[in-house]
Amino acid sequence: MVNLKDTLSHLSFRQACKLLGSRGEKLIMSGGKWNIDLDEQVILKRNVFHLDLGETGVTIRLDPEYNQRINISCSTCPEPCEHQGAALSLILEEKLTLGIAAPPPEKVPIESLSDEQLVAQAIADRTERAKNEKMRLTSLDKNSLWTDYILTNAQSGKSYRIALRGWERGESFCSCPDFRKNTLGTCKHIIYALDRVKTRFNKTVRQAPYRIRDISVYVRYGECLELRMLIPAKKLNAHIAKLVQPFREKPVENVRKLINNIRLIENQGVSVTIYPDAEEYINIRLYQERVKNRVDAIRKDPETHILRTTLLKTELRPYQLDGIAFAVGKGRAVLADDMGLGKTIQGIGVAELLSQDADISKVLVICPASLKSQWRLEIKRFTERRCQVVLGTARERARQYDNDCFFTICNYEQVLRDVLSIENVKWDLIIIDEAQRIKNWEAKTSRTVKALKSPFALALSGTPLENRLEELFSVVEFIDDRRLGPAFRFQNRYRVTDERGKLLGYKNLGELRNKLKPILIRRTREKVLDQLPPRSTEIIRIPPSEEQLEIHNGHQRIIQTIINKKFLTEMDILRLQKALLMCRMAANSTFLVDKIAPGYSTKLAELALLMDQLLDEDGRKIILFSEWTTMLNLIEPILAARQVDYVRLDGSVPQKKRARLVHQFQKNPDCKLFVMTNAGATGLNLQAANTVINVDLPWNPAILEQRIGRAHRMGQKQPVQVFILVTEDTLEESLLGTLAAKHALSLAVLDPESSASKVSLSSGMDELKMRLEILIGKKPDAAMDESLKEDVEKEAMRLARKKKVASAGGQLISSAFAFIGELFPEGEDSEQTSRVAKVFKQKLSENLERGEDGKLNLTISFPDESALDNLAKSLARMAGMGNR
Repeated sequence: MVNLKDTLSHLSFRQACKLLGSRGEKLIMSGGKWNIDLDEQVILKRNVFHLDLGETGVTIRLDPEYNQRINISCSTCPEPCEHQGAALSLILEEKLTLGIAAPPPEKVPIESLSDEQLVAQAIADRTERAKNEKMRLTSLDKNSLWTDYILTNAQSGKSYRIALRGWERGESFCSCPDFRKNTLGTCKHIIYALDRVKTRFNKTVRQAPYRIRDISVYVRYGECLELRMLIPAKKLNAHIAKLVQPFREKPVENVRKLINNIRLIENQGVSVTIYPDAEEYINIRLYQERVKNRVDAIRKDPETHILRTTLLKTELRPYQLDGIAFAVGKGRAVLADDMGLGKTIQGIGVAELLSQDADISKVLVICPASLKSQWRLEIKRFTERRCQVVLGTARERARQYDNDCFFTICNYEQVLRDVLSIENVKWDLIIIDEAQRIKNWEAKTSRTVKALKSPFALALSGTPLENRLEELFSVVEFIDDRRLGPAFRFQNRYRVTDERGKLLGYKNLGELRNKLKPILIRRTREKVLDQLPPRSTEIIRIPPSEEQLEIHNGHQRIIQTIINKKFLTEMDILRLQKALLMCRMAANSTFLVDKIAPGYSTKLAELALLMDQLLDEDGRKIILFSEWTTMLNLIEPILAARQVDYVRLDGSVPQKKRARLVHQFQKNPDCKLFVMTNAGATGLNLQAANTVINVDLPWNPAILEQRIGRAHRMGQKQPVQVFILVTEDTLEESLLGTLAAKHALSLAVLDPESSASKVSLSSGMDELKMRLEILIGKKPDAAMDESLKEDVEKEAMRLARKKKVASAGGQLISSAFAFIGELFPEGEDSEQTSRVAKVFKQKLSENLERGEDGKLNLTISFPDESALDNLAKSLARMAGMGNR
């Protein structure tokens, strides 16, 4: 019997449109604006599909009474609606992810192909698509083969202009993005067009070469972009022939000479066609030549340059002015400074300097919703420019983009919904903040943002590379879609895989840094450390309760059972994700897992003690992070019991209220704590804080740095103390090691001073299993990474040495105080002496631990070297007293 999954797997775009009636196509297209989390919002079973859109839900079933026809319904709308369109749009786009379509047949991994094989496979892929996709070709001159055509894709509705000039690759042109960046000299549209025209014209016409009728300037899209001039074969008068001769059959190197010669040619009454992409290329080259001297002067000595104090209504740091000059000189750039070094002010500075050098007047800022008010405040603080923040309903937003303001600010979700309104405005500069939001090149938001057009562009991100090299590729593609080549060449050049295509690591990183150098600038905290306050980090390890350990180990056994399987199904992966999540939550509190009050949590008890210590100190201002709102709910009674004035931010707090919370924490001396989830980990400037408490560890080191960067950033005047609470013997403790491993790749690629050319990075299911085994504490087998063995051996040696030093230190202190005791006369101790000794022993016992060998261990920390000197001198003096 046919089930719903089978039916949906064969659902076509046209069939989906019919389900929604006459407005079906429009509803599906507009339904694509929703940003949907498949794990959280979608349920797909054998005979039911459900999409949760918050206030409404869409359900799809098969109607048994009507020959298993698809029945789609919305919980709030009686008629076909955008919610139903969203469900059908999701199904059509995500069949593979939803598990209702088979993956394409396995191919030889791209990484193992030679360049010739790589090109052949890329062309074969495009030929296959040209054969299977429905397209419509319209000639602009039906009597000519070698002319311009308009090609329309029937499924997407998008149209492109094609210029057919010959049968060989590189001779024709298409206006589609793939042709521009794939370096092949062809695309599926050109392949389709050439195949179609073969049936329209006879052999004689097909064999006749394209004849150049007029002088024109065009861009040739091979492995490198080349500006070239097309020159007719017909005889030109001597003067014009002399003017075109420097550009005949070779790339144009001197753009100014080209422009000058074109002007002289047109003075002779001969027109010259400059194609739009060639005009764009020429304008960029002319702009870069024009600003080069000014930019070089700024970058040579940014510390004393006048723009440090005159560009904005504040004094810029030298490195900030240097970053502004770099981006302005390139026109399109990535600014990848560490968190807290002032990327926003540099973005505003780039816009200001471009207004002087390129006369720009329309700037679009795309940022996370949580940062919109921050951008508005900093624009108002540092400039006199007018600013429009896009808010309201779809109809209200549509009017707000086309305004008279210099800056327009919207968030990523709005770009997806308002793309038509945005495209109708001619933007001079587009700035994307937290650019890692477009790290997934296949996501709809990424594709939409990268399709926006502007002559100037700036990407801001402290973490352009979080986990995989492909993320950096996607961010760079927004700035320069040819800088790192097409995706298939990029993977072949920089990825290391096994024979099955599983990712093992990355190579040729030195070459990659050289390619990035012209468009990417990155300054780490270490490079500007003299301008930043010191930062210290303390990891507080906490033993779990038996109840926490019982829940944690139960889910750990589930993880072990799954990774012991030879093959993992989709359900195995889901169960694995859930079990890992439960382990992390149990490390915080059993209540997060079982919701049984009051819950068991040694971490909450330790946090209460830490709060007592910190809040007793004058001047403490604390930021506290936890991944879970439920954990914040458990922490709030601790704060209430201590009558602490605090503010809280999580995902439920509306954007309009967030700026008010920041202001309250920054300006009110009585407000001691800012309690938040990762919703506040980016964009907030909280320099009033001098302490950051991480109640739990995130998966990603970039998020941990983002949290700390709220306080430890430019403008901070105080030392910053960071606390990380880690529950021992849990998956959380193992995360400490994995965080450092991810950071290595980021440094190797982004640091221009790095000498690393390779990074080993295991991937694939076997490698995933090995890493999980290490993470959950199972001893790795003999095939374990040599580097990991080395780390384990070093740690063992360090612990052995630490134990030996501790034992020797204990003997020394014991002997010293035994000697001190002998200095005093013997006799019965007084009642007061006995009482004081009892108090001392009790206090000391509170700081003692009994080791597995039964010995008592006391760990103490001296505030500085002078404390050790004082102790040694006091002991020496006492010894002198005894010798008198």
